[in-house]
Amino acid sequence: MPGLPLRARTALLAARSAAWASQRAGRGKGSMIGGLIALKIEPNLMTRLAAGKRTAVVTGTNGKSTTTRMTTAALATLGGEIATQADGANMDAGIVAALTAHQRAPLAALEVDELHVPHVLDAVDAEALVLLNLSRDQLDRVGEINAIERRLRAGVDAHPELTVVANCDDVLVTSVAYDAKNVVWVAAGGGWTSDSVSCPRSGEPIVREGEHWYSTGTDFSRPAPDWWVDDENIHGPDGFTAPLVLKLPGRANRGNAAQAVAAAVAMGADPAKAVEAVGTVGEVAGRYSTVTVGEHTVRMLLAKNPAGWQEAMSMIDGTAEGLVIAVNGQVPDGEDLSWLWDVQFERFDNAKVVASGERGADLAVRLTYAGAEHSLVADPVAAIASCPPGRVEVLANYTAFRDLNTALEGRRA
Repeated sequence: MPGLPLRARTALLAARSAAWASQRAGRGKGSMIGGLIALKIEPNLMTRLAAGKRTAVVTGTNGKSTTTRMTTAALATLGGEIATQADGANMDAGIVAALTAHQRAPLAALEVDELHVPHVLDAVDAEALVLLNLSRDQLDRVGEINAIERRLRAGVDAHPELTVVANCDDVLVTSVAYDAKNVVWVAAGGGWTSDSVSCPRSGEPIVREGEHWYSTGTDFSRPAPDWWVDDENIHGPDGFTAPLVLKLPGRANRGNAAQAVAAAVAMGADPAKAVEAVGTVGEVAGRYSTVTVGEHTVRMLLAKNPAGWQEAMSMIDGTAEGLVIAVNGQVPDGEDLSWLWDVQFERFDNAKVVASGERGADLAVRLTYAGAEHSLVADPVAAIASCPPGRVEVLANYTAFRDLNTALEGRRA
């Protein structure tokens, strides 16, 4: 820890001790508690640890962990260690923990919660900001999405030299980046449009004509993309085209990959090497993983809000023998589950669903109104066991996904 002042060194030693105690007590890796304690001792620790690093910050409502992992892979082509969060801990304590674990890394790819982006940009002097998408999420914690858009816009305005890699298919993201000095526009997709029916700047209606959109009565409209993807290739500036072959499913992940490549290229990576690197990313903190549980082969999908559920539902294999949907309502999920009524569960009207999780009864009511045949088994492990032998698709929100992963790991141990 050379070069750090005494207070910062003391904070890191305290964090290491707390992490050790957490591990000894069987409470996990201890990185979060370590980060929390370190920040109590030295509130400016994030700034001190990020000093000298070339940093990319990744944020958005959905896809942060996946895109951060892809950005890390793409930046690795520049050589050297990358400071990043392997576990998706995207608030201050998790960011400090990642920077602490990689103090000598010359580069950083940091996943950051939307609410934390402005002060993290101030602290780490980021070189690039990747803006994925914005939609309703955890209204009891985050609030209305237009307020988040305004907060992010102010954060971008405060850093005029920042390179912003922004999804031009998302109206709210475009508004955040529209006045920025250095913008790389990426057509990363915008399948969820329910939160952007009006212009966040003027309140005028948004008109959509194919891929293009614009605000009536203003000059606010979809910018021409610098990067875009199709079913086979990724396309970029100066006529660049390369096959984009991913291990991860879904159209959204092709858009995530495009933004990761664009960010890495903006920071000096070779485009072809960056494209090849993002194609190596597979499982992300358990997402998309396949595990064997008794007579079942289980594939795990995560969704946390209406936009994420819409995308995840498009990845479900309808030929699987079973489908389990697990929903909790803990603080990290958002305790207000009224968003269940925005998810188009009607698409399951010809499938048998097992509703599960702490709020499985709420889900069962929603499935009843959707006309979907279902049963209710509160314990997700038991819900999987209730399915016919063979392949089972599991779609879960944040803590349900986390807890089920832990339970399945215990069974494999």
